[in-house]
Amino acid sequence: MKKAIALMALGFAASLSATAYAAGDMSNMNMASGTQQNADAKNSMSHGEVKKVDNAAGKLTIKHGPLENLGMEGMTMAFKVKDPAMLSQVKVGDKIDFVAEEVNGTLTVTKLQKQ
Repeated sequence: MKKAIALMALGFAASLSATAYAAGDMSNMNMASGTQQNADAKNSMSHGEVKKVDNAAGKLTIKHGPLENLGMEGMTMAFKVKDPAMLSQVKVGDKIDFVAEEVNGTLTVTKLQKQ
């Protein structure tokens, strides 16, 4: 019985030691919260070129590079705009920086600026 208790204590000590070792020195790790990282990705601007301005539908067709915050590859596609005034800020051929987000299930340009 004493041997069993001693073995259990030894096993417990070994598992604590392994846990402490696994935690290791984390001083060089980025410990920013997931919320902060999501906010950074959400606010990072993507680059594109306006291919079409559709005032009637409230949409911009943009040839864009990767949209990291949405996990999308570069392509050409139409986006709804959050504010219809954005449509008057650009014309076909303009190079833009923009943020696109999924708003109520629709890909929407929420920020826009000409380069």
